[in-house]
Amino acid sequence: MPELPEVETTRRGIAPHCENRTITQVTVRDGRLRWPVPGNLAELIEGSVIHTVDRRAKYLLIGVSSATVAGTLIVHLGMSGSLRVITDQSEPLLHDHVELTLDNGIRLRFNDPRRFGCWLWSETPDQHPLIASLGPEPLAPEFNGRLLYRLSRGKKTPVKSFIMDNHVVVGVGNIYANEALFKAGIHPRRAAGRISLDRYNRLVEAIRETLSAAILMGGTTLRDFVNSDGKPGYFAQSLLVYGRNGESCRECGHPLKEIRMNQRSTVYCGKCQR
Repeated sequence: MPELPEVETTRRGIAPHCENRTITQVTVRDGRLRWPVPGNLAELIEGSVIHTVDRRAKYLLIGVSSATVAGTLIVHLGMSGSLRVITDQSEPLLHDHVELTLDNGIRLRFNDPRRFGCWLWSETPDQHPLIASLGPEPLAPEFNGRLLYRLSRGKKTPVKSFIMDNHVVVGVGNIYANEALFKAGIHPRRAAGRISLDRYNRLVEAIRETLSAAILMGGTTLRDFVNSDGKPGYFAQSLLVYGRNGESCRECGHPLKEIRMNQRSTVYCGKCQR
């Protein structure tokens, strides 16, 4: 599933092609996504100008306006979705469900084989149910060790589950939770309420470092967004623990262990993480 760095890389990839362009045509080939694509989407936004392509958590927020309407397309890639900028005359593929044609002839094409993504419309995106209750962005100043320490008091929830809760902080998916906890030296099963402020400060820095490195890597190694075949081209990652069960820890040489937490793979070093 695309995680926050992949979504941010997608945003950076499509924004230069879309911002300040007018939407001349909206094509919905199959609106049966996780939630139905609004049936009047074309009526709403054809003729509108795309002013911004932003991101909140794993949602892409495409801000548009015209003389009669102003609002935001809320786009989620789901488990298998991707956005591509089409500049040639290539025909749509089987799972190309939504397409925006712009005034320069470029098309923004959404491909989603499993149809768990979404295209929704909101005139007040900050108040939309999918957005309103989200926690802070992990790279924002308001995300810090004091916040995690305060929210965790009295909680017996494992710290890995705690930092993956989007009400606490957004965008720390399974892979990045594994990696950040290893860098911070914290066992994934340790109760969130039993972790000190100093250790939470280290964990925040590890989360920032892990996500920033992934975004930077994505910016240089993600497959071109232009005229692709529509399949996700998310970058291969240099991982310290995730997916390395039984291999040697790169810090101490101790064999890494794997457990299941909330039906997700969790890999850690029993010697480095306490």
